[in-house]
Amino acid sequence: MAMIEVSHLTKEFNLGALTSVRRSLANAARRLTGRTVEKRPPFKALNDVSFSVERGEVIGIIGHNGAGKSTLLKILSGISEPTGGSVKVKGRIAPLIEVGAGFVPDFTGRENVYLNGAILGMSRAEIDRKFEEIVDFSEIGQFIDTPVKRYSSGMQVKLAFAVATAVESEILIVDEVLAVGDVAFQRKCLDRMENLINSEGRTVLIVGHGIRQLERICSRMILLRHGQIVVDGEPGAVSKLFLDETTLKKAEGALTEGPQNLVPFIDSKVIEVTSLEVVGDRKLMDATVCPLMSDLHIKLTINALHPVRNAEIQVGLHSPEMVFMTKSSTLTLPEPVNLEPGLNHIGLVIEKLAFCPGTYGVGVTVFDWARNQIWSGHKLRWVLVESTTEQAAKLPTGTLAYLPSHWDLERSEAS
Repeated sequence: MAMIEVSHLTKEFNLGALTSVRRSLANAARRLTGRTVEKRPPFKALNDVSFSVERGEVIGIIGHNGAGKSTLLKILSGISEPTGGSVKVKGRIAPLIEVGAGFVPDFTGRENVYLNGAILGMSRAEIDRKFEEIVDFSEIGQFIDTPVKRYSSGMQVKLAFAVATAVESEILIVDEVLAVGDVAFQRKCLDRMENLINSEGRTVLIVGHGIRQLERICSRMILLRHGQIVVDGEPGAVSKLFLDETTLKKAEGALTEGPQNLVPFIDSKVIEVTSLEVVGDRKLMDATVCPLMSDLHIKLTINALHPVRNAEIQVGLHSPEMVFMTKSSTLTLPEPVNLEPGLNHIGLVIEKLAFCPGTYGVGVTVFDWARNQIWSGHKLRWVLVESTTEQAAKLPTGTLAYLPSHWDLERSEAS
């Protein structure tokens, strides 16, 4: 049975600032004299969106900023009215949108629990029954009778999330709440969400930018782009499409900005990395294409102005957000590496590169015998890991890399 039915939903906003009194009077004068009033073009935050949600489904809604995700949830929650189309909802909704927006700074935590609970549709008796559970989950027991204005932002969102998830409802509408608080509390929030989904069978629509988290808990995903549904389907396939688009976009931006702006540049005047070459299948957008599961060859030349004994050379691969995926170090070699004055040519082979298809940066850092950095960051290069259509159909989703492995499959007769 469909709990939510969305049919040809459209939401328009007028672009530009609010009209001033002076402009309003001028427009009124134009109308009275029969002249044309300038109209600002409408912006469609949602454009002909249609989908349905069955009982017990967990739908993740993803997309870049401005795609229409939050607008959609606000319409489903009854906070905003659509310009066109229709929404049919069966069951009580608990909206977790702009968590903590209903808190009054001068009220205590206790008073805000009752106020926020009432706003979310809970009765006084229901709040009384769940009060201790809310306080325990929020981890702010000793501050519950302190005015909320003295709480840190993290404390406020913890209390707000505890109240919001205590609401008994058939449908949860969730917007970016899995990113509240510190890392430990985020883990706790995720556990609470999984319990609501698995134990209580709630129907959930959830928006977030933690794609891997959503992939884990959702039974289905919808990708929005410019207010329209691009794809609606299996979480792994939808998240992969979104991450591929995001990675390519960030890589293009990084290449435009120039590599020297992406990482700190350290030059001790002891050595200089004069060249860094990445050898792959071909070049594409100033990136070297490396087929998935093939060897990546990296060549660098270091000009040592002075001898460096027992040096360490690190070569790392990182995402466009500068999160290192892996590093290789000469410290793992059986003999120490000494850089002699003049040009030193070094080669590195990363066998069977098993990263998910996407764009990655290659950077070099050099340390002296005391592990002080004497070079870092200037000769950045890009690698585009590319999979074939056949490989893509077989690759598991929900991971950043694939571990090269060997499988042994044996069969024996049942006794």
